Amino acid sequence: MKNINPVKTYSWKNLQNHFKKIKKLTINDLFLIDKNRFKNFSINFENKILFDYSKNFLNNETMIHLFNLARETKCIEAINAMFYGKKINITEHKSVLHTALRNDNIHFFLKKHQIYDDIKQILKKMKNISDNIILEKWKGYTNKKIKNIINIGIGGSHLGPLMITESLKSYKNKLNLFFLSNIDSNQLINIITKVKPEESLFIIASKTFNTQETITNALSIKKWFIKNINIDFNKNIFSKHFIAVTNNIDAAINFGIDKNNILPLLSEIGGRFSLWSSIGLSISLAIGFNNFKKLLQGANKMDQHFFSNPIDKNIPIIMALISIWYSNFWNTETEAIIPYCENMRFLPAYLQQLNMESNGKSIDRNKNRIKYQTSSIIWGDIGTNGQHSFFQMLHQGTKLIPCDFISFAISNNNNYQDHHIKLIANYIAQTKALAFGNIDDYICKKNIYQCCFGNKPSNSIFLKKITPYNLGLLISYYEHKIFIQGVILNIFSFDQWGVELGKKITNFLVEDLNQNIQKINKYDSSSQGLINFYKNFN
Repeated sequence: MKNINPVKTYSWKNLQNHFKKIKKLTINDLFLIDKNRFKNFSINFENKILFDYSKNFLNNETMIHLFNLARETKCIEAINAMFYGKKINITEHKSVLHTALRNDNIHFFLKKHQIYDDIKQILKKMKNISDNIILEKWKGYTNKKIKNIINIGIGGSHLGPLMITESLKSYKNKLNLFFLSNIDSNQLINIITKVKPEESLFIIASKTFNTQETITNALSIKKWFIKNINIDFNKNIFSKHFIAVTNNIDAAINFGIDKNNILPLLSEIGGRFSLWSSIGLSISLAIGFNNFKKLLQGANKMDQHFFSNPIDKNIPIIMALISIWYSNFWNTETEAIIPYCENMRFLPAYLQQLNMESNGKSIDRNKNRIKYQTSSIIWGDIGTNGQHSFFQMLHQGTKLIPCDFISFAISNNNNYQDHHIKLIANYIAQTKALAFGNIDDYICKKNIYQCCFGNKPSNSIFLKKITPYNLGLLISYYEHKIFIQGVILNIFSFDQWGVELGKKITNFLVEDLNQNIQKINKYDSSSQGLINFYKNFN
């Protein structure tokens, strides 16, 4: 990738000049000027997803400057570099190959790469495990069927599978699915009090197999399992109940995992991009391998769109440019993700990690401190719940917060169509109210406190239906949007060194907290005070 400071480009300067003109126009003005605004600023992708970005502070001139910014920062070259397996994760000296996981024609891109055979073997193993457990061929040590799947992981080994399986709840089978991520023992206890060891399968999902939270939880689960089985423990028993997903095969074997129960996780796959990989075993178990394949196929379809379409027709690029337009010219600091679907309640948290762990950087690719804005703060909640809490601030507060509203046209619950019609009415009403307000209404003119001035931007993302394929499309779209933001902002999106410092300090603190010393005085005064307070009670 080219290391180009976006602020130094002609397009950035043109956008600064253009901003001075367009900031005087309201969203209502833009709709009055352009009678075909919805048609001109929306894209219907294969009648599966509708992207409507017409309710934003932009016009044709805005988009021309933004498209030129993408061209000047060499976005197409960066896309090609990723798909062709170039080592764009420079700080870790790796390729970025999550798109390869869902591409049946991988040889077209990675002609000299051996990853294709590895991916096929992993998928085959995932299918075998999923089929055997779902069809009740895989039995526990007492010959009882497996009823419970417990995924032990954190970060990308947790949030992706959790978000997908909850979003596709209507596709879930009879298996009970649990996620153990928090090192807080309360979550551990909440799970082990609900399951029996002889009916449970534990998936230890950790790329390095040394993540503190995951291994601590895994060791506690192992101890609980051995204590609660009713016969003498042996390796054969363990192999019926424990699986590992990791890049560190030796560590998994040393933990006690049978080699045949280890699914490799390729080193070129970043954690937050790993749900498409062997990390997705819990997804495959929850919804069946065929549906997992449809998830991959949907993601691949968006990959094809992203790879082959020009900048001005490319959905992820357009959405990335809009985000940069707001954060760096309108000085917005946050973006809200608001899915109008109860089952998608974990989507904001998933996209929070995907975006902020990728682009929360302050050093550019030239090793310089950055003076412009990189990642926005991503947050959100489901509608309509959010309408009765933080929407008050969106409508009448002083902060400008661009929002993504996400919903689906066809309900999975045909018996409750009345609910769905009201849900969609709320979904559309909120974007309309935010954009146009009620300043012309009699009630507003009569009482200023009831006045909503509107002029609040949003994107509307309308899925035909929540299916594995369509969800794959949606998540792939957001992945590519975030990648393009990183390309334009001249940062490395695929490392997360900021996470490592806290881990290192934690390890030192664990040693000191375990010491039988009443007071420790080698840290800053605040940390020392916290340590000493803890030791007063332990």
